[in-house]
Amino acid sequence: MSHASSFVEQGYLVVPDLVDATDRREVVADIARFVRGEYPVLGAPDVPPGLDDETASQQVLAIHFPHWVSPVAARMLVHPGIAAVLAEITGAHLPSWDGAVKACQSMLFVKGPGMPGQAWHQDERYIPTRDRSLVGAWIALDDATVDNGCLWVLPRSHRTGFLHPTRAHGRPDEFDTADEAYGFDDSGAVAVEVPAGSVVFFNGYLLHRSLRNRSGGFRRALVNHYLNAWSLLPWHPGGEVPGGAIPTLDNRAIVPLGHDPYAAKGIDPHPDRCFVRPLPGQRWAVDAGVPDDPAGAVTDQANSSNS
Repeated sequence: MSHASSFVEQGYLVVPDLVDATDRREVVADIARFVRGEYPVLGAPDVPPGLDDETASQQVLAIHFPHWVSPVAARMLVHPGIAAVLAEITGAHLPSWDGAVKACQSMLFVKGPGMPGQAWHQDERYIPTRDRSLVGAWIALDDATVDNGCLWVLPRSHRTGFLHPTRAHGRPDEFDTADEAYGFDDSGAVAVEVPAGSVVFFNGYLLHRSLRNRSGGFRRALVNHYLNAWSLLPWHPGGEVPGGAIPTLDNRAIVPLGHDPYAAKGIDPHPDRCFVRPLPGQRWAVDAGVPDDPAGAVTDQANSSNS
């Protein structure tokens, strides 16, 4: 079965050995730079001098939009191997599509020992597209196992295009503060255990989650989000569109991976700093200089991919 047909049928695709060890080491080394404030970062923790990189990295759960400020993250956003797979699968469900893709978001998950996962959710609830083409590319920087909090998916749960309702999960021992999707049978859930260097691609309507890291090591992952370049991106920086839905809204803070059908609109500038997701119980640091996370993370809602 081809990448495209498997992805359309199951809603997710695992491609092993797509990101080499050199790239993975560079991304992992970047985590300490974010945490230590070597990049422009809103909400970076106070790291005592002399603290080793791994211990320092455990001060945050995730870095949001690292590609705004990091050359390493910006390069990974357009990784040739990942881009090639995206050109096969992103719009494969559509009757006509030329392979054009654009990137709209990045997140670098640290997930140290004991850190929580995220309950069942669908990414298109947070980042809506016009044609159900949102794709997450989840890059395993470490081996991902059930023990350290790998992804779990519900195969084929994307096919109806239904966004499930959400509610508080009531399980702070297992999950972060994001609400859980509910109203479905999760008995067919599959643990996606993958070696480092694998990339898990999943559709924005696919139900997925992760559990707490019960190991003594990290389960780090870089997650980038993409969509069909021909789709508008009705994604308002505050999470809600003022006055209700605006069919022509198109967020242009994007990175084209090839042809951009809307090039005449130009590219919107992004803020000059990213921000971190703090540890459980800590508050988000926000000000007027950085927009609210579009997934509502700044109001204690997790973003659109698993932690």
